[in-house]
Amino acid sequence: MAQARLSMQQIIRRRRGAGLVARSAERELFRANFDIPPEDERHRFLFHVHGNAGVGKTRLLKEFEHIARERGALTSYVDEGAGGVPEALDEMCRQFLAQGRRFKDLERLLAAHRERRHEAETAALAALEPGPDSGPSAGSMAVARAGLAGLGLIPGAGAFAGVLDPAQLAQGADRLRTGLSARFRSHEDVQLVLSPESVLTPVLTDELRGVASDVPWIVLLFDTYERTGSFLDAWLHDLLTTERHGTLPATVVAVTAGQLPLGPHWSGSADFMTALPLRPFTERETRGLLADRGVTAEPVVTEVLRLTGGLPVLVSTLAASRPAAPEDVHDPSGTAVERFLKWEQDPVRRAAALAGALPRRLDADVFRVAADCDEERADELYGWLSTLPFAEERAGRLRYHDVVRGPMLRLQRGRSPRGWAERQRRLAGAFRQWREEAEAGRDTGELWADADWRELRLAESYHSLCGGGPQALPEVLEDLVDACDQGESVAGRWVELLIEAGQDAELGVVTQQGWDLAGVLRQGGTGAVLEWLVAVEHRRRLRDDEARMPLSGVPPQPWSRPGQGSQPEPVQGSQPQARSEPDPGERPEPGSVTPDAAVPGAVAAGAEPVGAGSAAEDLTTEDPAEEDPAGTETGDRPDELSPGARVRVHRLRAEALAARGDYAAAAIHMVRAGILAPDDPGILASKGEYMRASGRFEMALAELLRAVLLDPDHSYAWASLGATHLALGDPAAALTALDRALELRPDYFWALIRRARVRRELGDPGRQLADLDRAVALRPDSPWAHCERGDALRVTGRDEEALTAYDHALALDPEYASAYASRGVSRFNLGRRTEALADLDRALELDPSYEWARAQRDAVVRHRDG
Repeated sequence: MAQARLSMQQIIRRRRGAGLVARSAERELFRANFDIPPEDERHRFLFHVHGNAGVGKTRLLKEFEHIARERGALTSYVDEGAGGVPEALDEMCRQFLAQGRRFKDLERLLAAHRERRHEAETAALAALEPGPDSGPSAGSMAVARAGLAGLGLIPGAGAFAGVLDPAQLAQGADRLRTGLSARFRSHEDVQLVLSPESVLTPVLTDELRGVASDVPWIVLLFDTYERTGSFLDAWLHDLLTTERHGTLPATVVAVTAGQLPLGPHWSGSADFMTALPLRPFTERETRGLLADRGVTAEPVVTEVLRLTGGLPVLVSTLAASRPAAPEDVHDPSGTAVERFLKWEQDPVRRAAALAGALPRRLDADVFRVAADCDEERADELYGWLSTLPFAEERAGRLRYHDVVRGPMLRLQRGRSPRGWAERQRRLAGAFRQWREEAEAGRDTGELWADADWRELRLAESYHSLCGGGPQALPEVLEDLVDACDQGESVAGRWVELLIEAGQDAELGVVTQQGWDLAGVLRQGGTGAVLEWLVAVEHRRRLRDDEARMPLSGVPPQPWSRPGQGSQPEPVQGSQPQARSEPDPGERPEPGSVTPDAAVPGAVAAGAEPVGAGSAAEDLTTEDPAEEDPAGTETGDRPDELSPGARVRVHRLRAEALAARGDYAAAAIHMVRAGILAPDDPGILASKGEYMRASGRFEMALAELLRAVLLDPDHSYAWASLGATHLALGDPAAALTALDRALELRPDYFWALIRRARVRRELGDPGRQLADLDRAVALRPDSPWAHCERGDALRVTGRDEEALTAYDHALALDPEYASAYASRGVSRFNLGRRTEALADLDRALELDPSYEWARAQRDAVVRHRDG
């Protein structure tokens, strides 16, 4: 979308209309700082501007930048458009380049950061066994997912933070760090992913020192600090007050601006920092600014004082219009906005100013749609609009100050509700067209990762809500489900959208949902948001038909009422676990002949799966996972999610619950998804896999057989079916199913390891090892594959080769208890008893409840003592 360039005259008018006459003390203080040598104790290295919205912080910061440039300074300006330290540094590099100074080394590292981060995301996701196209896999590695959530590496990790306990997050993050260390070429590459600021900032300081000899000053400005401070504040404090990232040239001056004073950790900075609190203009300051603009008539001045309360953005707006006639002030009609615009005599310009308030952000293309006029006229009006004091330029776009925009919106909505709705729908249509143009040939995942596409979608949704009211809410909430899969920051943008659109269009139900969701997101992350949406859907289902029973065709569940189906014995948490899922954190029985005799991925010791207790429940009964997270009654909330969106919510919750090993609860969500889409093979496959993982083998078998009947090419369903047959003691059927999965997908890593276990059960060690060799070749950085291969070698007496495999596994994951235990057995077999005991001790140190390792250690001790 194009931008209209300003003429010299327009720039001059903007400067004159900036309303900074009353801020002369602040400007002179900042200007005088350049005349004081850095060695002088009066020199200040940091200025912090703070005050309420509308007092002119951003405008003063822009004036500071103008003053710095007049003194020959190299400058940068960062606002809330940056989402982290790397993004802030990227924006600084871009602005430095525009001033003729290229920070090549920093640009190179920023590019490397983006590449390494992408590689890390890809590698981490590769460690998670993918499910079918329509649903997640229960074979996903809980610890790997925990690592992603703990490090905040990938979109979607946010959904897991709400269900994974801190210990699991820390464990997963540590293991992912180890995996990255093994994958990347250098420690710097690892740190570019795990702690990018620790690598990037020293290069920034080097670049700043390098350019300091060519420019007299370097001024770094950080606006909207109430938002950016969450990630910039600690970094900036370290940058200015420590040498952790290297030394800065003494000619650097930093300026921050936000609504609040700096935090307490800056309390000892009075010797180099000056705080500049901004307040509304006093009557004397307001009169002085008006007089400077030629507004001196007392009735006019009195009315300006009454209307503005000294708020600089409003005083500047009225001063720029130069009202002169007393009748202009005493006109009793209309709102304050009408009075502001009344002094603009051109009705076309008045209409253009009002139209420009409709979008949240404005460029020439958007304005052309909002104003509904031809291109030439629109460009002329947009140029004029750019000079208005309340139209602030940020990131190449105009944004009306909230103090002015809010009343303008209320004026238009109240004056012509139908006209308001029509203009909003026209803007929604334009953004829809631009968004669809950006979608050409791209899949959904790629689009959601594209910030520009998300901005178009947000703008379209905002105007759809403003123009269509609550009827537009379902589509926005469906987007929120997808946004949750991108993490908290993206989900937060959709929640803010609900609040803004609800307030701007006076849609009470939308505003309330936005505030409810904001509180839920703040307290529990994206997982809690999804639970909130599930709670609303669940209660709607109860409200619509309290007597509805489970649909026919859904197999009997362990949580069904007595008489509705059999209920298997609950899985005992004390049972030993087999290494069944690709998770190095599980406690395997490396020498077990029947590796799936125990429950794969069982819940923690001592815990009962859902439905194992005496209180049974059916699908329409509330369960703990669906209590109202907001703690409020949901009966008055509209159920706005379409069936497809509700299915996605249940899938996301199921995947998150499976990530912590709660497969029974995950199965409940997939059962509910199945009610909404009973013939979806992907849902059936995921439901079956979660049932298998929670020990409900017979029910899993029914779901998976139906899945492959509906979709004979569903490789995931065939693989899970094979694992289920093996758990039920039918290795021949298991081999047939896994052969089919691998026929459909030859590089199916999870299925290869599963088939290797079947071959072990069938007494075919040669083909077992061949499958594991292929698995290792597919994923050489998988400790699980190396350990499985070591077990296969060990049970055939090839302990020396097994040791090599275990060493590989432990190099990739130094805290892999299973690999230590298995290596200990091989070392014992080779007569290396001291080393064997050390390995088994280490396994039990990592996992004191690892019974197989304890039994092997006892055997070593008995042999030694005997």
